[in-house]
Amino acid sequence: MESALLYLLGVVIVLVGLMISIGLHEVGHLVPAKLFGVRVGQYMIGFGPTVFSKQVGETQYGLKAIPLGGYISMAGMFPPARPGAKPRTASTGFFDTLVQDARTSAHEGIPAGEEHRVFYRLPVLKRIVIMLGGPFMNLVLAFVFFAIVLVGFGVPQISTTIGGVNECIVPAGSGQTECTADDPASPAAEAGLRPGDRILSLDGVAITDYADSSAIITASAGEPLDVVVLRDGAEQTLEVTPLLTPRPVVGDDGQYVLDADGAYVTRDVGFIGIEYATQTVQQPITAVPGYVLDAAGRIGYSIITLPGRVYDLGVSTFGGTERDPEGIVGVVGIGRLAGEITSLDTLPVADRASSLLGLLGGLNLALFLFNLVPLLPLDGGHVAGALWEGLRRGVARLFKRPDPGPVDVARLIPLTMAISGILAVLTVFVIFSDIVNPIDLFPDAP
Repeated sequence: MESALLYLLGVVIVLVGLMISIGLHEVGHLVPAKLFGVRVGQYMIGFGPTVFSKQVGETQYGLKAIPLGGYISMAGMFPPARPGAKPRTASTGFFDTLVQDARTSAHEGIPAGEEHRVFYRLPVLKRIVIMLGGPFMNLVLAFVFFAIVLVGFGVPQISTTIGGVNECIVPAGSGQTECTADDPASPAAEAGLRPGDRILSLDGVAITDYADSSAIITASAGEPLDVVVLRDGAEQTLEVTPLLTPRPVVGDDGQYVLDADGAYVTRDVGFIGIEYATQTVQQPITAVPGYVLDAAGRIGYSIITLPGRVYDLGVSTFGGTERDPEGIVGVVGIGRLAGEITSLDTLPVADRASSLLGLLGGLNLALFLFNLVPLLPLDGGHVAGALWEGLRRGVARLFKRPDPGPVDVARLIPLTMAISGILAVLTVFVIFSDIVNPIDLFPDAP
């Protein structure tokens, strides 16, 4: 019962975090729009039927039934078909009707005398500020969540403390789990090293990082080394002699390197048979930008390679194979991951809280990057339209030509609908995959 409640708590936390993220995204659009004098008719969180709304001045603020998005409605998002013309309500073609309906909707509800308070009349820079305000808020939230994780909780790092000592040395790549009489004892076990010992120095060299210790050990096969450890608050000096042993080669990705036949690639190095423990280390605030940049690079690559990832998702969903933890995940999958994290009693509470905040940080970073894609209906599409308009007007001024007027982004409404349809189908497919073949971050959990 407790596990189920914790699972539900994780889902609720992420759902609330998502709604806050969406709400602040729209605030990022709302505030500059009002500052620049644009008439904003609605500020809504969610889609579908309205659950709650309140009129404040000229703007209706509300919450809708499906909290998976949000919007603000600004007057005059699309210009008329011709300067000074009024929008028509219909035309002979289907796509023309879509375009005219978009123009009509953009100009509805503007009181007489306030026709100047429309979005398309703003200078290019102000329109860009309004459209980038939403993604910017998601970027700020990503920084906040990741800063809490790194500075407040810390991140796991390999320490100089011994986490485990092998009793013997088994062949590289062997699936053997127990020592036999023929297996040589590990140098660490013979030297008397124990789990919990913190290595202070090796052969007179002070050790501050596990990589320093590993480098000395691997280069010192057959050479006795004085190792000073801190055990139970007191320093002890032991002697260990690394054994020249073939060990698997680890690649830059942290995985073992395999040859053409699928066998482990090995090299002979000094080996004593210890495993290093991990510890959570709080990071300085200066580490946050680099962390966010690294995460943005991974998410950006995922967006660029989206078609391939959709294909992989289809293969895993309908082929019954395990899903890639770094692949596409929808809101249902995120909720399940949050529930699994909070209900995993093998993790300390602090680690669970840190994981949830990291999940929300990654979600906001993904919203930031995805909304920058220069396609309507995304914010990046409106930014691209404003930039193109600025370029056209700049060229006209340079060559002393008449002002070409605003760019009619309403003509892209058919493309917008097509992209919206693709995104809707993709959303449904990802939700289906999240249900029938969810990502399993803890395959060994009970």
